[in-house]
Amino acid sequence: MSPVFTDPLWRIPVRLNPVEVELLRTEPLRRLHFVAHAGASAISTLQSYSRLEHTLGVLALVAHFRPQDALLRVAALLHDIGHLPLSHTVEGIGGLDHHAIGSRLLRTEPIRAVLEGHGIDAEEVAAVLDGQPLSPLTGRSGLLNLDHLDSYVRSGRAAGSLDADPAVMLARLGLADSAVSTDRETAASLVALVCAEARLHTSWDNVGPVSVVRRLASQLLDHTTLTADRLARMTDHQLWSAFDACAATRAESAMIRYEPHRLQVTVGPATGEDRSGWDFSLRKIYGSAPLVEGERIEVSAPGPAAELNALRLLPTTFHVRWN
Repeated sequence: MSPVFTDPLWRIPVRLNPVEVELLRTEPLRRLHFVAHAGASAISTLQSYSRLEHTLGVLALVAHFRPQDALLRVAALLHDIGHLPLSHTVEGIGGLDHHAIGSRLLRTEPIRAVLEGHGIDAEEVAAVLDGQPLSPLTGRSGLLNLDHLDSYVRSGRAAGSLDADPAVMLARLGLADSAVSTDRETAASLVALVCAEARLHTSWDNVGPVSVVRRLASQLLDHTTLTADRLARMTDHQLWSAFDACAATRAESAMIRYEPHRLQVTVGPATGEDRSGWDFSLRKIYGSAPLVEGERIEVSAPGPAAELNALRLLPTTFHVRWN
């Protein structure tokens, strides 16, 4: 990889440090190029960008706001290395946790050796990723950090809901109290993106494919010799190939890729009259907010704050079945 790149979303030019160049040549980082950031909803939407593209976007933001903070820059590069195939889609299957996996990868080869070769302690990177000390990469609960900032804006661009030029937006952003801070107008634009992302997560486009792939992953572990640990290090393509190779998952794997229109999703669990299909619950709906001129949004921008608060009313339990 060239030691200089410009992130295409934020249009931030970044000159990579030697340790960053070397890390980007390792398998855990390269693998992220083959993992969809949006998970299984990449099947039904245009959210097809990779987890590596997001990672480089987060690095670009850190390099913009904290260019000399070498430790924070490395943490930005490594913050997602534990992600499973199709990202959050199979989180929890077989007890898998991408945070725990990432922590383990950080402390083992080849990552640890690369860090040590440049005089960086893996434990110090782990502490940053754990929020010790507090940083704009992880931030405070409920406040917008740089990781989620890139996710919301990048997703908004892919979904066609981004109504502002990211480079112009960036000029209006700052950091305060280890969180993203901005003016009222830009805060309203960011809140609109947060709400759009939440609505996407609770829509057919996400619930249907995610619920099917989670079922397939569980069946794959039940009907083959594949272990959860091996599944965790697959790429998306390898996971789909494993589905196709297993008699228990082959047919439904083809259906979700080529006939997703046959899926029906309704809000709420199955009723007594309809026991076909399966119930599905979302694990989490994200709703972090930027500070507005250094103050919490509830104080300085009650309108957007009310929009975020309304996300609590979105459904999180669904019934899914094939038609």
